[in-house]
Amino acid sequence: MSEQRIERDSMGELKVPADALYGAQTQRAVNNFPVSGQAMPSAFVHAIARIKLAAARVNRELGLLDAERAAAIAAAAEAVIAGEHDDQFPVDVFQTGSGTSSNMNVNEVIARLAGRDDLPVGPNDHVNMGQSSNDVIPTALHLSAALEVTRELRPALVHLHETIDVRAAELDGVVKTGRTHLMDAMPLRMSQELGGWSSQVAQAIERFDAAMPRLGRLAQGGTAVGTGINAHPEFAERMARELGRQTGLALSPSDSFFASLGGQDAAVELSGQLKGLACVVMKIANDLRWMNSGPLAGLGEIELEALQPGSSIMPGKVNPVIPESAAQAAAQVIGLDAAVTVAGQSGNFQLNVMLPLVAHNLLTSITLMANTARLLADRAIATFKVREDNLREPLSRNPILVTALNAVIGYDAAAAIAKRAYQAGRPILDVAEEDTELSREELERLLDPAALTRGGLPQ
Repeated sequence: MSEQRIERDSMGELKVPADALYGAQTQRAVNNFPVSGQAMPSAFVHAIARIKLAAARVNRELGLLDAERAAAIAAAAEAVIAGEHDDQFPVDVFQTGSGTSSNMNVNEVIARLAGRDDLPVGPNDHVNMGQSSNDVIPTALHLSAALEVTRELRPALVHLHETIDVRAAELDGVVKTGRTHLMDAMPLRMSQELGGWSSQVAQAIERFDAAMPRLGRLAQGGTAVGTGINAHPEFAERMARELGRQTGLALSPSDSFFASLGGQDAAVELSGQLKGLACVVMKIANDLRWMNSGPLAGLGEIELEALQPGSSIMPGKVNPVIPESAAQAAAQVIGLDAAVTVAGQSGNFQLNVMLPLVAHNLLTSITLMANTARLLADRAIATFKVREDNLREPLSRNPILVTALNAVIGYDAAAAIAKRAYQAGRPILDVAEEDTELSREELERLLDPAALTRGGLPQ
């Protein structure tokens, strides 16, 4: 059995691992919540530490905390932010709904790192000065999500968007059969198909950008119930300014601490944007899977990069593993959003009591989508090869090309030609030459697949 030491809190004494930086309140949470084995994300813990760093500086400026303790707390917080003590934050995601256990976990670690025999540092009196878990945790939630969107997700989406655009430009001359309802439809250029993906990703970026101002409104300063009790009147404004200086984010105090403590509307909004992005990812992934299907009995329009053997029993089989991974990640994000939606409704009077779940799910979804976007860009879209031979034959025999004759011979006549061409398995051009008075030269012009991708009425 590992060595232990005795720690004390307001409830009494408790044994804690001898080498742990945390104290009794953290240990109580570890004992009380053996639920999932998942600790809170490091990005969230680091955001709490940023709040402690900012509070030490602000309380020093306000003359509420002596310079020596403020400097010691700041140095300890910076070490936590740098990830030097990530193994000291073991509290389970499914803990007390306010996140008090996580707040106290950070308070205790920073207090132990900062304190010494001649300079005692208290987790509550000094590290948590002017704060409550009820405003620290929703602030850390907003802060960590905003940082991860800015630093990880948005750059990954920009990279995906640029990669799609590069491939679209390369493939502008490739014409293929379009599909609606998974059935043959009018032709389009592969650049147009990829352009649809590009636009979807660009719109997702726009939606995240639109959500950022509301994520930048912080609960810090509301303390226990939103009244700001035990916080200096300037604390909220100074904290937002200091955290903005640390992160480069546009931050401000919430216009209603009561709303920020009792609700999680901005988090629910961001989760919804992540769900929307997951739908985009699922669409792109499934298009890639269908286009890659085969190679002989499927569509076989493209060949994705071969990354690993696809079967333990069928030699030579290669599967579309990146799109499959992407689709699973997207499904997970959609499920996590459902939980965030339920959690967002759990604001009872002056406090939402599912904050750790919201933080965990948001940060998990951001990570899943950022990593998936990069993988789709680099290991699927940038590297697939087009099998133009498999595109030409179906295109030339596609009876739906007759749609271009609607304005010339009428819908019913065109439908009859399409039906006969399909039943006979013959090119639409040959059947149309037999069944209309149009010359072959005129028909070739009207039914040219590349020309049809430009839209408009027949000329």
